[in-house]
Amino acid sequence: MLMLGVPVALFLLRDDLLPNHQFAAVRKLILVIAIVAAIGLALTLTVSKRWAARAKVLEDFVEALPNSQSALPDGGPEELQKLARSMRSMADRVNQVVERANLELARRETILACMAEGVLSVDRDLRVNFCNDAFAEAFGTRASGAEGRSLYEVVRETALREILERVVRNGRAEKDLLRLPSAAGRWFEARALPLGLAPKRGAVIALHDVTDIQHQEQMRKDFVADVSHELRTPLASIRGYAETLLDGGLEDEANNRKFVEVIFSHAVRLNNIASDLLVISELDNNASPQAPNEKVSILDVVQSAFNTCSKAAAERGIQLKHSIFDGCFVVGVRFRLEQVMVNLVDNAVKFNRPEGEVMVECVATGTNFLKITVADTGIGIPSEDLKRVFERFYRVDKSRSRPAGGTGLGLPIVKEVVERMGGMVTVESQLGRGTKFTVVLRAA
Repeated sequence: MLMLGVPVALFLLRDDLLPNHQFAAVRKLILVIAIVAAIGLALTLTVSKRWAARAKVLEDFVEALPNSQSALPDGGPEELQKLARSMRSMADRVNQVVERANLELARRETILACMAEGVLSVDRDLRVNFCNDAFAEAFGTRASGAEGRSLYEVVRETALREILERVVRNGRAEKDLLRLPSAAGRWFEARALPLGLAPKRGAVIALHDVTDIQHQEQMRKDFVADVSHELRTPLASIRGYAETLLDGGLEDEANNRKFVEVIFSHAVRLNNIASDLLVISELDNNASPQAPNEKVSILDVVQSAFNTCSKAAAERGIQLKHSIFDGCFVVGVRFRLEQVMVNLVDNAVKFNRPEGEVMVECVATGTNFLKITVADTGIGIPSEDLKRVFERFYRVDKSRSRPAGGTGLGLPIVKEVVERMGGMVTVESQLGRGTKFTVVLRAA
């Protein structure tokens, strides 16, 4: 504009560049400058508006990233066109990065949600960032409402807080075995890891439920202790009486037979314990091949059990009776059902009163199940012991059951076999009036 204004000014002032015409020259100069300035201002405003409109388009595009779906229009100054092309390329790269991040996030959330282990992450202030459904279910809380709350608001467990505090403070992984009361007293193998770097370091902890493993380990320890205890008494008796015989008891005609009978009775007890332990082991480990289910006659099973127990019953004058079993057939494994019936009838004979009675009955319950009851006329079982009679090695009266040859494994075997066949077993008893065991099995 200045280059244009100079020749215009010279042209307009050519006649005024004479003496005494300075005032007219100044007016014309001012006029030229004003016209040139107005034209320059108009052009500047026009260009500025065009640049501002184009810049606003670019600004809106950038602010909408990464969700922007609009395309940048072509046209405009060359400089802005280059900037627009660069921004399109940047937007494509940003969208790719965001898509990959969202995909990874979805994968991780899906994996964590499907995990059986409980997972919890916290920030440096022990505020919950994330917990999966398994963790929330274990502690009876809601995963959706846990984010942003303090750890104590989500779960009140001192052990969890302490292990997470150590990881946040020290930045080292921790591993421990925890029993958490707020999770119904279950056992968890906890592994905690640092999350991020100091000073904003958080922590994440994974809880693997090992309650069943702990329970099985405790059962194994109790089982070994119980077996050792059960074997100690008959072995000590056999050894003691054998030593007595060797030390001169063989020549004691008045007592030597009695000593041998005691040894024989304890040997029978050891054999019974070994047999029951073998059955328990087979059931626990599925060691023996599982026979296929078949249609089994209850009458045949009961008669087989009566044949096995008839000698012991006759010695005590106990009558073995059963009802009419017309059409009583169940689906199961015959030799396992015989084990069940022999154990129930044998117990009913052992713990009955002299000249008592054992009654076995079978009735239909609906169309799909049969109910088999084994009732005796013994002294009964105290109510506080009824819910424990199916525990291994548990005996109501040890002083009475040991002489009778009880091992404490017969009823656990009954329960295990019946439940594996899809049935159930219950017990009812009244002191002084006897005991009744009820087995419910699927009818054939």
